[in-house]
Amino acid sequence: MKEEKKTGENKEELRQAILMLGYLCIASESEASLARKVQILDRFNLKAPDIAKICGHSVQSVFNARLLSKKKKKI
Repeated sequence: MKEEKKTGENKEELRQAILMLGYLCIASESEASLARKVQILDRFNLKAPDIAKICGHSVQSVFNARLLSKKKKKI
């Protein structure tokens, strides 16, 4: 039982550390668009809700930014 609790705590600590690292990576990109921030944070394999939390936007905005960057690549 204690092992399960420790594992859960470790996963949450790791998740928090990854979120903090992601935030620090885009902190200097204050003038960057949301699409650019999403591109940067996608390198960490973060899910849309986590990226939305870091950027201060909605999850739908993150999906839209990903779609926008995919459209730009095709052109």
